[in-house]
Amino acid sequence: MAADCAAGSTAVPNVLSVAGSDSGAGAGMQADLKTFAALGVYGCTAVTAITAQNTVSVQRIVPVAAAMVEAQMEAVLGDVRIAAIKLGLLPTASVVRAVARVLARHPAPDVVYDPVMAASTGRSLHSDSALAAVRNVLLARVTVVTPNVAELVRLTGMLPVRTDDDLDRAARRLLDAGPEWVLVTGGDRPGRFSRDRLHGPRGSGTARWYRARRIATRHGHGTGCTLSSAIAARLARGDAVPTAVEAAKSYLGGALAAADELDAGTGAGPLNHFHAMWRQT
Repeated sequence: MAADCAAGSTAVPNVLSVAGSDSGAGAGMQADLKTFAALGVYGCTAVTAITAQNTVSVQRIVPVAAAMVEAQMEAVLGDVRIAAIKLGLLPTASVVRAVARVLARHPAPDVVYDPVMAASTGRSLHSDSALAAVRNVLLARVTVVTPNVAELVRLTGMLPVRTDDDLDRAARRLLDAGPEWVLVTGGDRPGRFSRDRLHGPRGSGTARWYRARRIATRHGHGTGCTLSSAIAARLARGDAVPTAVEAAKSYLGGALAAADELDAGTGAGPLNHFHAMWRQT
């Protein structure tokens, strides 16, 4: 699908976000839609949870019924030619299983999964039973999974993950669970540079680093959502996975660097998703 859009058609590619709603609009579905728009793809949505949150805290979470999540996805996929799917917060095992069922019926698009398990404030957003369902029924249907180190530990059960060798062993174990590619993000590791590690494709035994200088800002709400949705957008536009990751990281860096231009809350604020557009107006 993505190749057709890139090579022969002038139509804007369509991408589906299956994610939670953030009332503060810095993360989740709202961050996905902003990223899609900034990178030139049309965004559709299936809401998995409604959250009452801002830049300071997550105050309430209400999961959407699995049947409704499934119905939203089917409604979009039955009508819109989707070139990639981005998965975010899947709060319950029943929602995970519903998403996996839909992906089994619609196997063509690239699928990027950001395994959201906790908010940046530290509040857990993901049940243990949902984690088991992710391992058992979802990962085998994913093109790229983008855990940070804490999420990598939960997905693989490997402890500790302190060194680069530890990270590589855990990433290879996650690849064995079924995704084609694993991108371990480095924002939660110490150092002057943020280093992300891409493993794959599955069975190749290859990996590469993506390194970026850390940006001094208190803002960073929605960083993981933005990176994964940017990868999905670039895949929809026809990029190969390593190229999509590189382009997504470049976009994320610009959005982080311009985050201080916004005044949207008193805590860890959102990224400036439209930094390039707004400077042209």
